[in-house]
Amino acid sequence: MILSRLSAYLRERRRASVADMAHALESTPEALGPMLGTLERKGRVRRIVGAASGCGTTCCKCDPETLVVYEWAGSEAAAGAAEGLAGRPPA
Repeated sequence: MILSRLSAYLRERRRASVADMAHALESTPEALGPMLGTLERKGRVRRIVGAASGCGTTCCKCDPETLVVYEWAGSEAAAGAAEGLAGRPPA
C-alpha cells in the first residue's frame, strides 16, 4: 500500500526529497529506500543527483536525506501509447 501512496505523492508533486516523502508518508527514509529503488528500476522515478545541494559548501551539516531528490518519470505516457497501439490492427 505504501508503494502506491509513494507513487501518488511523487506524481502529484513531480519532485521531492527523501526527507519530504518520509515526513508526508509518516515513514522513515530507510523504509522508503527499497521502494524508491523498485520504482526507479521500473522507470517510474529517477534520482536527481545533487538537486537540492545548492549551498555550494562542503561542510556536511545538512541531513543527507534532504539532499537526495527523486522526480516522477511516470508511466502514464508509455501506458497511453501502449493502449493506442493495442487497438490498432496489425500492419
